[in-house]
Amino acid sequence: MVNLKNFWTKKTLLGLGLGQLLSLVITSTGFSSSALANQGINAPTSQSFLNYVLLAVVYGSIMLYRKQALKAKWYYYALLGLIDVEGNFLGGSNPIKGDLLVIAGATLYGVSNVSEEYFVKSADRIELMAFLGIFGAIVSAIQISILERDELKSIHWSSGATFPFFGFSLAMFVFYSAVPVLLKISGSTMLNLSLLTSDMWAVFIRIFAYHEKVDWMYYVAFAAVTVGLIVYSGGDKSDQVADELKQFDEEASIGRPDQHDKMRSSRLADSSRQDAASSSAV
Repeated sequence: MVNLKNFWTKKTLLGLGLGQLLSLVITSTGFSSSALANQGINAPTSQSFLNYVLLAVVYGSIMLYRKQALKAKWYYYALLGLIDVEGNFLGGSNPIKGDLLVIAGATLYGVSNVSEEYFVKSADRIELMAFLGIFGAIVSAIQISILERDELKSIHWSSGATFPFFGFSLAMFVFYSAVPVLLKISGSTMLNLSLLTSDMWAVFIRIFAYHEKVDWMYYVAFAAVTVGLIVYSGGDKSDQVADELKQFDEEASIGRPDQHDKMRSSRLADSSRQDAASSSAV
């Protein structure tokens, strides 16, 4: 059941607000892609490449400045980068082929979100973004050289092509930077529920910016998604909180090896005293 006390918390409201910000950002990427498509440009991997480069430069610089040891193996990030690039790449013009690619892309995107949530909560957000950018850029560069090299050569870089291209990359950079924050606050389920409203924001933009008329069912769908977000956000998460606290305690003990050693030494000393007492009694 919905718990109003849980709903009216800073964490819940922040999760809802950030989720809608991400929804608006992803809507803007859709308009940018449409603008590029109208220019006859079809280079999805190239559109994402600059985003990965920005992630690698910005977060990689922060990671080098901190000079901390890696909290996860690099090859896990390499696999995540591959999954993320291919999840962004898949779609198709043929209906049957397109549907299959959309399903495959959605599956990879879901795996990417859940994996990011795991790394955010068990490793480090800056580390995740830096390595996702590095390996995403590497995979994208290889894929561009194979699949989109001729497409890039044929593009006439007018303002109509340049602004949407770089606008898409900047929007994706904001999206990727904010996603780990929402994942840490509310989890991947909240992220995907929030992104369901992106189509509704697109409808509102078309209504007010392009003065288009839409069917009344869009408003019903938007209301249904909004109710779902509220119900999920206000649900009882006591078990989740307990699990997070337990995980935090475990990570804290791992992060403080000296404290962990002291606790272990104390337990060994207690055990030795008990054995000595038992021997004396015998």
